[in-house]
Amino acid sequence: MSIGALAAGTAPPTVVPAAAAAVAELATVEAQDLAVVSGGARVTVRFTGEDDEHALRIGRHAVERLRERAEVVSWRVTRRVGGRWYPVVP
Repeated sequence: MSIGALAAGTAPPTVVPAAAAAVAELATVEAQDLAVVSGGARVTVRFTGEDDEHALRIGRHAVERLRERAEVVSWRVTRRVGGRWYPVVP
């Protein structure tokens, strides 16, 4: 998820844990990360999902929950096949 402005009262260090907590409500979280890409914050939460539909549902849930704390500029769900990541298309 690419993150824009934070909601009033949201401390920056709470954004990644909030995203991971939202995912953890529906799946097992494997990893979480924050990176700065082209000057913008990017939150990544890696998780296990049953199939593409399930993974998209988890992604939507995480975005909805994170929007309570920050502007979500864009987001996507990817699936790992071997050593490569491919976008999951609805």
